[in-house]
Amino acid sequence: MDVTRMHELCADLPGAWPDNPWGHAHPVFKVGPGERAKIFAFLGATGVGVKAGATREVADEWLHRYPDDASVMAYIGRSGWNDLSFRGAIPDDELVEAVEESYRLVVSRLPRRDRPDGWETRSGT
Repeated sequence: MDVTRMHELCADLPGAWPDNPWGHAHPVFKVGPGERAKIFAFLGATGVGVKAGATREVADEWLHRYPDDASVMAYIGRSGWNDLSFRGAIPDDELVEAVEESYRLVVSRLPRRDRPDGWETRSGT
């Protein structure tokens, strides 16, 4: 996995769009309309930040399975967000699943009117 492929994956999810609110080299991906949109992925050159679980305890499973390639995200990690590395220890299919699960968790918390068409079938719910 690399940042280009991850960018394509995120952009392909229903209703997803890139934003760069902090001027970083890589965007965050949001879902939902305009100001009400919520972030589901933080792209970086060497990894992706995702909502890895509904709780910190669920997200900690990533830390146990991949201690060198998964870490708690600064500032928002207590809410179940992790950074996952593209270095290769985490298989590509698991990175894809992690992004899709983050998307699903974020979209499911949006008001129904803000959820994009097709999100249920794409995200495996």
